[in-house]
Amino acid sequence: MKKMKTIYLAIVSVLLITACDNDLDQTPPLLLESSALEEFGPVLNAAYYYQSGGSTPLGVMGDFRADNMLMLESPYTAFDTYNADLGGLDLVEQFFRPFYSNLYKAILSTNNVIDNSTDATEIAEAKFLRALSYFKLVMVFGDVTVNLSPAPSPSDLSILTRQPAADVYNNVIIPDFQDAIAGLDNSGLTSGRASKIAAQAFLGKVYLYRGNFTEAATTLGAVVNSAAAAGITLESNFANVVVDGNSEIIFATPLSTSVPNAYGSATTFVGWFSGADTKSLTPLDPRLIDAFDASSAAGGGTDLRKALTIDTENMNGSNKYTGALDQDYIDLRLSDVILMYAEALNENNVAATTVLPLLDPIRTRAGLNSLTGTVSSQADVRQAIADERRVELALEGHRWFDLVRTGTVNIEMGETISSDYNVFPIPNSEILASDGVITQNEGY
Repeated sequence: MKKMKTIYLAIVSVLLITACDNDLDQTPPLLLESSALEEFGPVLNAAYYYQSGGSTPLGVMGDFRADNMLMLESPYTAFDTYNADLGGLDLVEQFFRPFYSNLYKAILSTNNVIDNSTDATEIAEAKFLRALSYFKLVMVFGDVTVNLSPAPSPSDLSILTRQPAADVYNNVIIPDFQDAIAGLDNSGLTSGRASKIAAQAFLGKVYLYRGNFTEAATTLGAVVNSAAAAGITLESNFANVVVDGNSEIIFATPLSTSVPNAYGSATTFVGWFSGADTKSLTPLDPRLIDAFDASSAAGGGTDLRKALTIDTENMNGSNKYTGALDQDYIDLRLSDVILMYAEALNENNVAATTVLPLLDPIRTRAGLNSLTGTVSSQADVRQAIADERRVELALEGHRWFDLVRTGTVNIEMGETISSDYNVFPIPNSEILASDGVITQNEGY
């Protein structure tokens, strides 16, 4: 990952090749047509860079929208009220606009590489990044605009029509990840770039989101079984699971204090969780404390992850992130994949005696006993895995999206929430720029 951060230093000088204000209409400046380019490495690097614009918003959405973290300053308290207020201009500009615009810039860059590069590895990396970008967009917004061209016509606004999320999954995300698997090896793991195993892991996650548990189990199982050979192993100490370059990382988005990230704010996700942003100086939701305490009670010991994740005295999450502003955003790590694999197996009616032992290395690291023999029904195993995901992956941007994909928002949040608010508001500026072709999500 250090090498990837070094690459960032060179990216700033080439961003103009792929970026301008209009996210989907980005003819490069100086009339430099994509067909005139001969080297597409810088364009691919730009696609990596733009991922940094989505990391902080994604992390904030995943935990502050759920029952792990709280916003304390108006109007940001709308994260916790589940109504149209979340679509207010300030919130849209703070979180959703950078997320939306940077991922579409990444997509445009990848389209350029896919259509014009003759380097098979570059094209496979671009397929990975395009799939990842669309996956994040669909998770957050549901139906989205699909652009697979490096030079979309600025006069044809019809191409901006939002496509059903199912179609985006079936026609773009899944095929792109499959192509990435076919075209990549695992050499990218040492440099923070796309790799075969990362593409497999994300494809398995996509299948889980789609409810295709058979394919999810097969794909995620292949990742778990091949991880060691690729050099990916569980960290022995939970304190190291978010440290840059640790052995558990499958894919992470590099952030560096040397180069401003595409989010355009000095406050990264680390600052939000640690209470360094005035919008939430004491962000810890007491319900997350309860979750850790319940994990300890059910595990026959003290869950070591509690003290290594949250600061209950200052009511923040500073213990998981040690304050480094250039902390990489971990998109996917091995324990996450193991838990998803266990979930897929359980949904395929595999016996608890086969599923629960998969959790043992994760729980042993946390100082807890095995769950084998304590729960047996499919429903109880499902809940046990969900509870494990909550405390294992707390403050890593997963919780809200887990609740939405499993249909447990109302049960876990303890209130009736309209499904309109499972997704987030489309930036108003995009709706206006499209002359209304891009529509807003219901409820906002």
